[in-house]
Amino acid sequence: MSAVREQLPEGRYGRSADERADRKLKIAGAVLGTLFLALLGWFGWYYVVDNKISAEMIKFDVVSDSEVQVHLEIRKDDGARGVCTLRSRSEDGAEVGRKDVRVDETGTRVDRVYAIRTTARATTAELIGCTPR
Repeated sequence: MSAVREQLPEGRYGRSADERADRKLKIAGAVLGTLFLALLGWFGWYYVVDNKISAEMIKFDVVSDSEVQVHLEIRKDDGARGVCTLRSRSEDGAEVGRKDVRVDETGTRVDRVYAIRTTARATTAELIGCTPR
């Protein structure tokens, strides 16, 4: 004997509980997704508009056991001032030198070489970042 399940007519008794729950989840997901995209856009806009100074390390040169020279190209708004942080590391990855360089020059582009004093022989130098002040 097989059990025969009687099918109710479609659309006669409204939506099922599962369909109502699915609809609520879809609405909640759409609202949360829209809020997330708006927040992401706001952070992106804030970063691009308010970032008035940026730099790129062109090259570095290990001059001696106690000095590294770093060539930076800095781009900024005219009249903007800031600080760029440089770091130097030894072969084992330990930090052997750090320097904050002030960017007070006028113009939109600054091209300079900065010296970092180190406590041991460095093998690398890196630009950590620049912040306006």
